[in-house]
Amino acid sequence: MKKTYVLDTNILIQAPYALNCFKEHTVVIPLVVIEELDGLKKADGERGANARKAIRILEEMRLMGDLFEGVRLPEGGLLRIEKNFINIELPPDMPDNKADNRILMVCKGLKEQTPEQLVTLVTKDLVMRLKADMIGVQAEDFTTEEVSPDDALYTGRTEVYIPDDLMKNLKKSGIPAEEAYDVNDNGERVDVRLTQNQFLIIKSDQSAKKTLLGRVDRGRIVPLSFKKSQPYGISPRNVGQYFMQEALMTSAEKAPLVIIKGMAGTAKTFYSLAVGMEKLYNNPTGEYRRIMICRPNAQFDDDIGFLPGDEQEKIAPLMRPVIDNLEQLLDSDEKRRYENEMLLSDKVNEIFERGIIQTEALNFIRGRSIVKTYLIIDEAQNMTPNQVKGIITRAGAGTKIILLGDPNQIDKPFLNERTNGLSYAAKYMKGSPLCWQITLSASECERSALAMDAIERL
Repeated sequence: MKKTYVLDTNILIQAPYALNCFKEHTVVIPLVVIEELDGLKKADGERGANARKAIRILEEMRLMGDLFEGVRLPEGGLLRIEKNFINIELPPDMPDNKADNRILMVCKGLKEQTPEQLVTLVTKDLVMRLKADMIGVQAEDFTTEEVSPDDALYTGRTEVYIPDDLMKNLKKSGIPAEEAYDVNDNGERVDVRLTQNQFLIIKSDQSAKKTLLGRVDRGRIVPLSFKKSQPYGISPRNVGQYFMQEALMTSAEKAPLVIIKGMAGTAKTFYSLAVGMEKLYNNPTGEYRRIMICRPNAQFDDDIGFLPGDEQEKIAPLMRPVIDNLEQLLDSDEKRRYENEMLLSDKVNEIFERGIIQTEALNFIRGRSIVKTYLIIDEAQNMTPNQVKGIITRAGAGTKIILLGDPNQIDKPFLNERTNGLSYAAKYMKGSPLCWQITLSASECERSALAMDAIERL
């Protein structure tokens, strides 16, 4: 059965390519959506860029035929703009001068005109979906970018058993990945499916006391190369941090993309900074030219233009969590850390003045090619899939991109734990030899006893 999908403006603002995601079905764009895109085309940031991209796609379609009659899409569907149904009656509490309600009028009109087809409103707005329910129109979210529950469960790490007589081979030559197995609830051996760059807690099948840490590399289990490292004087405090350190310390040539997920207090930002500072400041290797940090909160796209000052002054308040971590790294003596606030502040300012660490707003990275840079994207769960694709494709030679975040802490409208850019990147880069990822568990929170207790209780 062919279906008709009516797209809300917010779909094209987040995913301009959505026009080509409905296969053989009909895609309808209400004229009011075109008007809204036109109003957004000069906006700064991601909204404006995506509005312009959607308009360009529609212009390409217009040159192929009459958009009001319908133009064939590559997958066999039909795209058309709907200008009618301006006299459709809605409930009294839905005034027809609102753009959202004009979209609903089109949905209701199409449903009455073509009862043989299923008309569905596609919107990321919950209120719009509720309104559609009120007038008897089916509504759904745009799920093309959504990560499946199974994909969301991937943590980049697992526990496996290895025959005891092979344990000694890990450091010498590695162990064939097919030798690893798991045990089910009945104590029976079951095969495990391992992924490239997946981290492993390796247990002997004969002794509970024999445990090693390793990683999957091209069909073999290999030991960690940086287990004994102490970047900027920091030592791992738990298994997750050993794995995180391995991914961060590995060169940009072997691990140009690192994805680290975990709740607050698991030292994602702190450890990423420690490794960057080790390689650029404490023990310069020449591997990177600089550390660049972005925190793509909603404010970066929406409010930065209205804050006073230049770019650095505008984003400084949003970078305060980074500075907090930097203060702890620059003054490692926990007992005397804040005795001389002025000296500590001078140390932090020196790092920024020398250009060792630079901060950028996410929308200013678009169009650039970033070379030999240790690029940290903090709070990456607030990125859209389109943004994360844009960031990863900006990586030039020698650049290492580190995506940090907690998919359960979303601040940006229309995103959730399965549609955000961090989860999207984790799903589609899983298994890539160029991507290493790790999820830190709640038990690996190192912020404070109170933070750990709150994670378990709240």
